[in-house]
Amino acid sequence: MECINEMRLDFRALPENEAFARLAVSGFLLPLDPTMEALADVKTAVSEAVTNAIVHAYREETGLVRLRAGYSAEGVVQIDVIDHGCGIGDVQQARQPFFTTSGGEERSGMGFTVMESFMDRVAVHSALGHGTTVRLIKRIRPRDDAIPRRA
Repeated sequence: MECINEMRLDFRALPENEAFARLAVSGFLLPLDPTMEALADVKTAVSEAVTNAIVHAYREETGLVRLRAGYSAEGVVQIDVIDHGCGIGDVQQARQPFFTTSGGEERSGMGFTVMESFMDRVAVHSALGHGTTVRLIKRIRPRDDAIPRRA
């Protein structure tokens, strides 16, 4: 995908930053003139990915979450949520509905399922002790005049 616009944002893995990440992505995507439904889909998926990083990646410590986003002239949006936390031992198992690594906390284990239901594609790359990257991809059909063209 050839990006015509991109951004990167680093923030601490704190619960209060989940809303900040969701808001930052929605503001970044406004030039695409997305429908409210498409924008809500992306915000929900980003919320789940960032929450996973905050809750699961750094368990007993606080680390950084990196949010990278970009879009193409065709309206293909790619968002990466990256952490350098504990990693996921079995990505396939983690993607199963109702699976959670949260011991006593009440977690539904539906994060990846929710992401997959709102995005066109979700890819997860992880290594134990090195962290996880969740890539969210969705095509948002822009209006003809929505995306600024380069001269």
